Amino acid sequence: MTVAQTYLNVVQKRLRSVKELGDKTLDQLEEAQLHWAYNEDSNSIAVIVKHVSGNMISRWTDFLTTDGEKATRNRDDEFTDSLQTKEEVMTVWEKGWQVFLDALQRLTEADLQGFVTIRGEQHSVIDAIERQMSHYSQHVGQIVYIAKQLKGSKWQTLSIPKGQSQAFTESMLKNINNK
Repeated sequence: MTVAQTYLNVVQKRLRSVKELGDKTLDQLEEAQLHWAYNEDSNSIAVIVKHVSGNMISRWTDFLTTDGEKATRNRDDEFTDSLQTKEEVMTVWEKGWQVFLDALQRLTEADLQGFVTIRGEQHSVIDAIERQMSHYSQHVGQIVYIAKQLKGSKWQTLSIPKGQSQAFTESMLKNINNK
């Protein structure tokens, strides 16, 4: 496997993992919690989902051939809390990720050597991927953080529970040694 093929595989795996964190977080929330915001200058989880999805659809539709900031995108509207139900939030979430992951899946080794345009500025394909990996990870982290605060003691951890690091490591090592 070439370095380019390895890179594409790793990026797809990592970003599916980021989506999974978001999925597991959203699953824990009630509809009202999706719309909670710390103050009027803060974004609710529903707004963050709407923004991430809008970004994904704009950036990754015709990724290699058109500017990533589509004329059809209304970025300012992404920051209004207009999704009414949890079902709507989940539909918007899934639509954005579907467009993104499908486009990422179609990329070839040769595509990685090319360039794309975002808001008129040229970026290498690798830079554009990395830019979005950072952007989406940041926003999913915000979603997780807000949800964890809202759920309090009812939060179901998405990683190693507090106080369980040593046991987790020992279990991992045992599994490796038993292979």
